[in-house]
Amino acid sequence: MITFRYRADQADIENVRRIVSSSSFFNADEIEIAVELAADNFEKMEKSDYKFIFADKGDFTAGYSCFGHIGGTKSSYDLYWIAVDESLRGNGIGKKLLEETVSAVSKIGGGRIYAETSSKDQYDPTRRFYLSNGFYQEAFIENFYAPGDGKLIYTRIVAGINA
Repeated sequence: MITFRYRADQADIENVRRIVSSSSFFNADEIEIAVELAADNFEKMEKSDYKFIFADKGDFTAGYSCFGHIGGTKSSYDLYWIAVDESLRGNGIGKKLLEETVSAVSKIGGGRIYAETSSKDQYDPTRRFYLSNGFYQEAFIENFYAPGDGKLIYTRIVAGINA
């Protein structure tokens, strides 16, 4: 059974490190960015620009999402991170976490959620995850991250909002 929490605690700073490191998709800089966002949420609480939802299976933090309002927009949100510990992938936790995130964005007046990812082959499961969960590909920017590594931007319209 999965339960959700909506704010980082001290232990979540290392939970985030463990979760993103478990995939072996992310480099050291990216892992540190994920950890910094969790620390920001823990330290600033409601004043943090980064909102978190943690998925717990018993007393084990199985995954998390991090999202936030895009400044200068009325109702657009970025999904900065959504990750599940490698040991629990394929059990539907990511889908439940995404739906909980969409619900949270809807409750605060969000109309669109944007997610970006790499065009590298190793990110094919990530791209399929977005497409199978209500996102569509909005844009492709060639060679964004590095030569041969483009950025894909996916959009999901939040139900019930005229975005």
